[in-house]
Amino acid sequence: MKFLTDLMQDYYIKKYPIESLFTFPIKPYIQVCQFERGEFIYKEGSYPQYLYYLVEGKAKLYVTHENGKVSLINFFQSPTFMGEIELLNSERSSKAIQTVTKTICLAIPIHTCKEKLLRDVTFLRYLCSFLSEKATRISAKYTQNQAYPLENRLASFILLSADGNFYKEKHTEVCEYLGVSYRHLLHVLAQLCKTNIIEKQSKGYIIRDKELLEKLAKIKIPN
Repeated sequence: MKFLTDLMQDYYIKKYPIESLFTFPIKPYIQVCQFERGEFIYKEGSYPQYLYYLVEGKAKLYVTHENGKVSLINFFQSPTFMGEIELLNSERSSKAIQTVTKTICLAIPIHTCKEKLLRDVTFLRYLCSFLSEKATRISAKYTQNQAYPLENRLASFILLSADGNFYKEKHTEVCEYLGVSYRHLLHVLAQLCKTNIIEKQSKGYIIRDKELLEKLAKIKIPN
């Protein structure tokens, strides 16, 4: 992670204004930071130092179990808050958030603003609505896993998780996320390759026909 220069900070704060979400002047507290692809925004077990507002890029949320198994839980796309649960619960974060692409975030230091945030009715009302919508999207994702063929769900997932035209999520994590067997996943990936929608590379897949992939994605897996 790196904090951007004052000039670039001003650019992103003006481009993605969030002042209306707060009753107190939030702008003096905001810092703008950039994460490269694959960087951790939060590591498992760490306590967030910042409340982040993702304005550009993608990130994924996952947890590592005691047996070493990794479960992919969700994807974040802009605009969205990250770290709001820890802010409200005052608990250490048990889950990790890692970038899928280069990301830009507006960072609000929790140690400086926590009391102001927790007393801000406007912000808390927004957060209630935000958390309710997030819960609804997660519920919808599990319902869709039962209602649509894997070809459609995988197409949506590839579009959601790809960095530009490159897709490289781990098969084991994707199987659990989509609720399918490893063999079934490989079969559908092979079919997508056979029709030249994607092309297998040594470290992942290149999207060759995005338009056709979007047509297959008849549903949108919520982020």
